[in-house]
Amino acid sequence: MLRALAVDDERPSLEELLYLLNADPRIGSAEGAGDATEALRRINRALESGPGGPEAIDVVFLDIHMPGLDGLDLARLLGGFAQPPLVVFVTAHEGFAVQAFDLKAVDYVLKPVRRERLAEAVRRATQLRDTTPLIPVHEPDPDHISVELGGVTRFVAVEDITHVEAHGDYARLHTAQGSHLVRIPLSTLEERWRSRGFVRIHRRHLVALRHIGELRLDAGTVSVLVDSVELQVSRRHARQLRDLLLRRTTS
Repeated sequence: MLRALAVDDERPSLEELLYLLNADPRIGSAEGAGDATEALRRINRALESGPGGPEAIDVVFLDIHMPGLDGLDLARLLGGFAQPPLVVFVTAHEGFAVQAFDLKAVDYVLKPVRRERLAEAVRRATQLRDTTPLIPVHEPDPDHISVELGGVTRFVAVEDITHVEAHGDYARLHTAQGSHLVRIPLSTLEERWRSRGFVRIHRRHLVALRHIGELRLDAGTVSVLVDSVELQVSRRHARQLRDLLLRRTTS
């Protein structure tokens, strides 16, 4: 059965859509999100869980007009993922159908939603889900991290990463060649890369010790120079960082 996520900023519309989805025997579970940002967080958990994982989502029923990121923006973001959920647009506006199908939407359902019309959208999503082969999920390579850019997956060597900056549920990886945004919290990368010489210097920054060129002390504040970028070190992390750098230079 399909695992569905319904996204609509209007609460009555969202509740009605969830009611109709839960009444369809082909829907195994249906969750709601009040905007695209909330939906993106939920979809990120689904992608981390994997296609067969407990957090997986098969199809997103998506409104178009919403504050902040609209439905088309969210669909474009999903299109860049390696294994995105299917998308069905559910909207009161007829004028975006061409854009929706350009984004490979499964269906375009107009409000007010009729039970029979929604059932057809569910049928199409079920058929596509059952006929689309899953891309095998491989164990992560500890020496590289995958980044997605314009629908292309690239692999960045961990040793090339100078520092990492927190962006909510995302992290920006900085290298000498540029930066990449990944759907991984900074705390996860801190745990994963601790043994590879990365250390937390601030609630927003994780740095690679090997790329620190200078440790600066100025009127009680501490900062580091990482490939010509100066980063502030918080008081709670300053002593640990000094000890690690001292140990590194004497070993």
